[in-house]
This record gives sequence, C-alpha cells and structure tokens, in this order.
Amino acid sequence: MNALTDKAAAFLALHRPGDPVILPTVWDAWSANLVQQAGFSALTVGSHPLADSLGKSDQEGMTFAESLARVREITAAVTIPVSLDIESGYGRKPSELIEGLLEVGVVGLNIEDTVHSEGGRLREPQEHADFVAALRQAADASGVHVVVNARTDLFLRQDGDEADRIDRAVARLRLAADAGADVLYPVGRHDADTLRRLTSELPLPVNAISAPDKGDRAHFAELGVARISFGPFLQAALTAETNRLLQRWG
Repeated sequence: MNALTDKAAAFLALHRPGDPVILPTVWDAWSANLVQQAGFSALTVGSHPLADSLGKSDQEGMTFAESLARVREITAAVTIPVSLDIESGYGRKPSELIEGLLEVGVVGLNIEDTVHSEGGRLREPQEHADFVAALRQAADASGVHVVVNARTDLFLRQDGDEADRIDRAVARLRLAADAGADVLYPVGRHDADTLRRLTSELPLPVNAISAPDKGDRAHFAELGVARISFGPFLQAALTAETNRLLQRWG
C-alpha cells in the first residue's frame, strides 16, 4: 500500500483554495493518457462519461464491478493519481467501496447524496455525513488516506426553496466535513457571487465544475476554488467535434 499511500497524500496536497488543481474528467485509458500527456497532475473518472462509454446509463445504470473493470485499465495506463465518482455507492457498504477502489489503484472518490438505487431520494444531511464517516473510517483502516469529495445535489435537483438553498447546502456539507471529508462539492454551474459565498462559508477545499471550453483557471482561483473538474462536459465537447468531422463524410 506504500505507493498508494504516497499517491493519495500527493493528491490531497494538490487541493489549495485560490490555487485550484484542474482534474480533467476521463472515461477510459485513451482519454486518461491524453490528460497525462498534456501535463496534468491528476485526473478524475466521471460516472456519466464512463457509463456512456460502456453503453450504460448514468445514475448507477452500470454496476460497481463494471466501473472498477474500466478504471483498472485507466490506472494501469497512467501514473498520476486517479479519483473516481462512485455515484451514491451502488448500494454497497462503505468498506466494500474502499476495498474495491484500492484494489484497482484509485486514491480519491466522489460520493453523491442522491440515492439512485432507492428511487433517487436525497439522503438526509446526517445520513450523508454518516456515509462519509464510514468511508473515512474504512480508508483510514486501510492505511491509505483516500481523498473523499463529498457532493451534494441540492443545486442540480433545485431542491426546496431557492431562498435558503445555499444555507441548506452549506449546512449539509459542513456535516460532511465534520465526518471526515477532504473536499466539498456543491455541484452546479454557479454564478460568481454564489461560488464565492460557498468557498467563504465552507470549511474545506471546494470543487467547482466547468466546461473545458468555457471559463478559465484564473476565474475560479479568484473565487477561492481549490479543484475544478469537467463532469460530462469534456466528453460532450469531443462528441460535438466528432459529429462535425463525421458530417463532412455523411
């Protein structure tokens, strides 16, 4: 585990508010190699593009085993740290999730609070925090500080009253922070004022999402972001370009 321990520590150290690490979101060994060859220091595997690449649907349309099989190919192809979006956990115990991740060489994870295997319900704030705590405990027991990125879908779902949605997201993510998360992910395409408020009120490094052809690192740095990922948007941009090329021959 020594190599994974060192890789996890190096990955965690990349998360600096105001000096964000860019983690291009990939889905197979080819896209992962492109990211490493472009000089990025780490990457993340997104559930949506990964599912699309397998002919499955997002929101746990693929199994954890199917996800791990593809990710094993990715970690074998690159030497930089790899983080995986494990959706809401595929109905698995946290200890099983950590065991599976470490077996394929993954040193970070995203965990959502939408439970896809239970009709898409939203975990209660403390329930989500308890799941984060169990992931943290399992990772610590392994000797590898897997970087836990606790995500809330309140903004994506437009859950509840918009007037207090930021307050509720902050409260929910603070519980996750207390439970042992390393990074907090209020996923959504936020305006500058909202993102600045989130980074100022949350106690841990914040993950923001961006499309690769919009915005830039300096914009997010000024807002206090510590991590930027692309979700499904890199694959979408490549899809659009591929369609453009193929249409010339259609």
